This record gives sequence, structure tokens and C-alpha cells, in this order.
Amino acid sequence: MFERLWSSSFVKRIRRILLSADALIDSSVFDSGRRSRELYENFSTFMERFHVSGFARLGVELACETLTWGVIGLIAMAALASSAFQMTSEGDWLKQTDLAVTFLDRYGNEVGQRGIKHDDAVPLEEYPDYLIKAVLATEDRRFYEHFGIDVIGTARALTVNARSSGVVQGGSSITQQLAKNLFLSNERTITRKINEAFLALWLEHHLTKREILKLYLDRVYMGGGAFGIQAAAEFYFGKSVKDVTLAEAAMLAGLFKAPTKYAPHNNLPAARARANDVLNNLVDAGFMTESQVIAAQKSPATPVDRQRQDSPDWYLDFAYGEIRKLAAAGKLSDNRVLAVRTALDSNVQKRAEEVIEKNLREQGRSYHVKQAAMVVMEPDGAVRAIIGGRDYGASQFNRATDGSRQPGSSFKPYVYLTALMTGRFKPTTIVTDRPTCIGNYCVHNYSGGYAGSMPLAMALAKSLNTVAIQLSQAIGNGDSRIGRAKIIETCRKLGISTPLEDTPSLPVGQSDVILIEHSSAYAAFVNGGKRVIPFAAVEIRNRQGDLLYRHDRDAPPQKQVLPYEKVVDLAGMMKKVVEEGTGRRAQLGEGIDVIGKTGTTNGYKDAWFCGYSGTMGGCVWYGNDDNEPMNNMTGGTLPAGTWHDVMAYAHQGVALKPIVGLTPQARPEAATVSENGAKPLELGAPQRPATLSKGAAQALESIEKKARSAATGRQSSLVSPATIAQTRGGDFPTIGAVQ
Repeated sequence: MFERLWSSSFVKRIRRILLSADALIDSSVFDSGRRSRELYENFSTFMERFHVSGFARLGVELACETLTWGVIGLIAMAALASSAFQMTSEGDWLKQTDLAVTFLDRYGNEVGQRGIKHDDAVPLEEYPDYLIKAVLATEDRRFYEHFGIDVIGTARALTVNARSSGVVQGGSSITQQLAKNLFLSNERTITRKINEAFLALWLEHHLTKREILKLYLDRVYMGGGAFGIQAAAEFYFGKSVKDVTLAEAAMLAGLFKAPTKYAPHNNLPAARARANDVLNNLVDAGFMTESQVIAAQKSPATPVDRQRQDSPDWYLDFAYGEIRKLAAAGKLSDNRVLAVRTALDSNVQKRAEEVIEKNLREQGRSYHVKQAAMVVMEPDGAVRAIIGGRDYGASQFNRATDGSRQPGSSFKPYVYLTALMTGRFKPTTIVTDRPTCIGNYCVHNYSGGYAGSMPLAMALAKSLNTVAIQLSQAIGNGDSRIGRAKIIETCRKLGISTPLEDTPSLPVGQSDVILIEHSSAYAAFVNGGKRVIPFAAVEIRNRQGDLLYRHDRDAPPQKQVLPYEKVVDLAGMMKKVVEEGTGRRAQLGEGIDVIGKTGTTNGYKDAWFCGYSGTMGGCVWYGNDDNEPMNNMTGGTLPAGTWHDVMAYAHQGVALKPIVGLTPQARPEAATVSENGAKPLELGAPQRPATLSKGAAQALESIEKKARSAATGRQSSLVSPATIAQTRGGDFPTIGAVQ
């Protein structure tokens, strides 16, 4: 059957088709091979016409190798150029990313600077002619002749350096140096030099020579933190670049090579020697004659004295960090030269520094304590003073804003507030001071004994550890872990960001907090439960005096994060801490209500007092950086005393405000603010300089606005509140244009 099917006509037809296909494939392959051989033979015959031999062949081979390596080089250079030109892809490549910030205190007085000292306000046309010539003679004599890379100058520099066996002359043009300043780092690599060359060509294509020169003079680092020749003239000579003499211009031009080495405030002899070289360069380049420079050589420039002055450095570091965040968030547009009026109270800052230094000097040895920190803040978050340690010169680490320490019993208000928020506790609720354990953890009071039953408010005033642990259990309905989770949630609502370890000892303050966050959390206890975000910047203006940012206008409003009634209950309880409990040293006298809480950690490693009036307050911390135990220091001793001494001074001459929700004490005549703004010295603090009230400052602002509208076409107002404030100490006047 199978054989019959196979021999059928259909199968035979299939076999013939397959044989035909095989034959077609074989013939096609044969024909393709034959044609390929013919093509190769024809190509070989054609190429024989170009055959060379002898020296001619050597030249051809060299040319071929050169072309090959040239193509490889071009591919490599194109790859490098791509990475270089990517740096210019953004439209804001000319934007100066570093900030130059001048800070003023709340009364308009300049208190310091942070960031670069950068100023590009003077147009190139107003620069002295000899200053421009001094720069060109020293840095790039062929600047107006080359295309961005000075081939002749580079070759000359290489020759001179080779003869001298060292780097005597630089080969980079001004355009190349600008490219490095704008886009690159100072690393000494081949890649950077190639990028620098490509970027120099790109700059020459997109900018004029005058624009390149102006940018270079504005952006180059000149030592002393100054960027740009105008900022350097102000820093070294106390004058505008428009007014520098030939000798001063030569000293400035000499800084471009090595600004740190030749900075006159660091090494005046070296700076003068370098300036003399610049004067000689002016003569060698033919820009000036010997008779024109001889007077400058005989009478070299003398810089202004730049000895360090007292500065609220801890505060300025905090404020500068805030400005950087605002700039990164786009709140300041492209402005990089700024004047910032802060909430800093210079008098309170100085008083806090003096009190802490005096206490550490007089009692540091007996208490075995070496460091302290403090924050003074208003209930809305305006920071009046920051002390980050004993000596900024010895250590710039800011213990108030960056350090985290255990708060001890000053953590307990968060526990008590969480308990009040459950609705099962009131200040009058009776609790019992008794032995308390959670598993293997047993807590004891500082006194070592137990006081029995008492109202909840009194337990907080006495700072009983056992009650705090019991509350953590009650908050969680018997499960302390749930209770601690709710306590941590309360802390987060108040702005405590540090990791809080969920351990049985959390309610008694055995987990770290940051002092400024601790201070801002306490501020919510006197403002009715609103979240407080610490801030320094009240107003920010650009160089022209235009208002860029105003906190009360541009910052997010405060949010109510805690129940008002419960916060008021807690404030009443914390008032008893100061009146009857561990914080009695913090009392400010008749007419000023104060809430607060002391804190002491195990082994006396940390001692705290945190407290507020309705006007201002904050936290004080004492301890040692190496966690060495102190000698029996508690929060109710030196910390509470320090808080009192600073706050008694700070409350003089200011409008007193009540704690939200509490009925203020009756204020006797001696405790009121007098007409001239100064309060009697019954609090035991030195006289504080009188300041204008906020209402008076607003009146000054009104005068300023009227003066501005009357002075049509003028850049600044006829009446400057900042100027008035310098003589009378106004409260929050508006700063005028920064000249």
C-alpha cells in the first residue's frame, strides 16, 4: 500500500520540484562565486595602477597611519567635546549658583555675611584703564587677538617652563580661565584641559570679548572669600573698584595667579612683591612707561585691617542654611547677591553668649561641664538668638541646630499631652507615684522614693518618672508599645524629626532630640497647639533693594496640629513646674507667666531647661561633647538659671504677650513697659538698650513709603528705617536698597 502511494503521480511531481530547487541553488552559488572572482580580479587590476614602491610607498603608509589615527583622535575628541558641551545645555549656564548674603538683625544693623563675597554691579566702562591693562598684561596680553586659545602664548609658556624646569608661566587664556571658573573644577587632568579648551571656543562663539572679560573679572576668586574684582576691592581696600589707585590695581591684578598666597591680609610682603611684578608687566607689554609706574612701585598699596570682629556666627550659619534652601526651592528667582533682614536680636544674642561664658568660666570646673547651647525663639518660630557652643573659633559644630542629645524629663510634656489627648486624663486626675516596671525595666524617681497619690499636674511639677511610664501604658490601654507609638506621633506633629527609639524608657527622655526642634515643639505649648517651624529670614532683598521674600507673606501659615483645649491644659500644668516644681529658678517675676520643664539624664550627662513666656522662650542645654558625666548638674540648676538670666534681659522693653488660653497675671506698674520702651530693672538683669515697638516700626515703614512715592525716579527712599533703627533700635523696620 505504502509503495503504491509513493509511486503515485503526485509524489513523483513533488520529487521533481525538490530536485529542481536543489539544482537552482547549486547553480546560483557557483555563479556567485565566479562573479566574485571576476570582480576581485578586475579590482586588483585597477589598483595595480596606484602601486608605489620605495620612498613613495613609505610616504603613503605614513599618510594612511596618520589618517587612521586622526580619525580615531577626532572620534575621541568628539566624545570629550560632547561631555563639555553638555555643561552648557541648560539655559541658565551664566547663573551664579553660589550665594553672597549680607545679614541684618531685626533692627536693620548689618551683623555679618555668608557665602561668597560677589559683586558685579560696576560696569566695565567704569573700571580704571590701568586696572584693565594690569590684568591683561599679567594674565593674557593677546586676549583681543586669539580665538579663545592663545596658541602663541601657550607655546611661549611651554618653552619658558621647559627652560626653567618648572611652571613659571601659565598658558591658559582668560577665556579658558573663565570656562574653568564657570563650568569646571580645579583638578589637574587631561580631561579637564580638553573640556576647558572646547568650552573656551564655545564662549568665544557666544560672547563678545568685552562680555568675556567682564564675566572673568566678576567671577574669578580673589582670596578672602571674595569673588570678583569689585568684591576684592571692597574687601581689601574698603572702596569700589572704580576708585582704586594704580598701586592697588596692581595688587588686585596680582591675585589672579594665587589668591591665597598673595592675599594682602595674609601675606602683605608677598602681595607687594607680586604687585611689583605686575607693574613691570605693564611696562614690558608696552601698556605704560616706567615713569608712569615708578610712583606706585615706591608707594605700594596698604590694605584695610581685616581683624576678626565679633559676629553671631552660630546664628548666621543657621540663617545661611535657610537661605540656601529657599534659593534651591526657587523662592529667590535667579538672584544670588542678597540682603537678608533676620529675626536676630543682637542684644539678646550677646547677652546669651555672656551668660553662658560666665557660667562655664565660674562654675564649669565644679560641675565638670565644658559645653552649652541655647535657642531663643518666639512662639511663631522667629529665632532671636542661637548659641551653638562655648567658642565658635574652637569648634564650628552647632550644638543647637545639628547636635542631638537625650532630653531627660524635658521630654515628659509630650507624654502628658498625649495622655490628655486620650480624653481620659485631666490636670486634676489623680495618679499614684509607686514602683513601676515594664518587663525587666523598672523605673525610679530622682529622689529615690515615692510620693503616693496626687493630681496629674503635680506629678509633672515634681517630674515623677514612674507616672510618665504609667501614662505610656494607659495611653495604649495597657499596651505600652501602642502608647509609645502615640507619643512618637505627637512628637512628629510638633516637629521632632530625630529617630525616637521605641524602648520602655522613651517616656522619661532616653532618646535623642535636637535642641532647636525641642525649642520649637515647646513653642506650640504657648501658641495654642500650632506647629512651629524655626526661621531666621524675615525679609530678603536683592542688590537693587527689590523685595524677593517676606516671611509673613510667603511662608506657609502655621497649622493647628494639636487640640487647642488640651494644649491649654498642658500649659497650665507646665506653669506649675515653674511656680511650684523643679523649674522655680526660671521665674521672671510678677506680671510674666512662664511655662517650662527641666530635664536631667542618667549619669548627669545632659541637663536641660525648656520654657516660654507668651512673648518668647526656648531651650538651654549643658553637657560635654564626649558624653562625660557632669558633677550632679540637674536641669533646675545652671540651665534654669541661665534661661532666667537671658530671658529677664530679653523681656525688657518689649511688648509682653500672654500665653494663649491662660489668664495672664495682673501686671503691677513695675512690670509694664514704660513710655520710653525701657522696663525697670527689678528682674536683676542689666539695662537693655531701648527699642522701638512694632507699632512704631510700622509707622516708620509708612513714612518710608510716602517718602518713596514723593521721590519719583530715585532709587532709594528719602527716609530709611534702617538708618533710624541704628540710632533708635526700631523693631523690624524694612531695609532699603542695598548699595
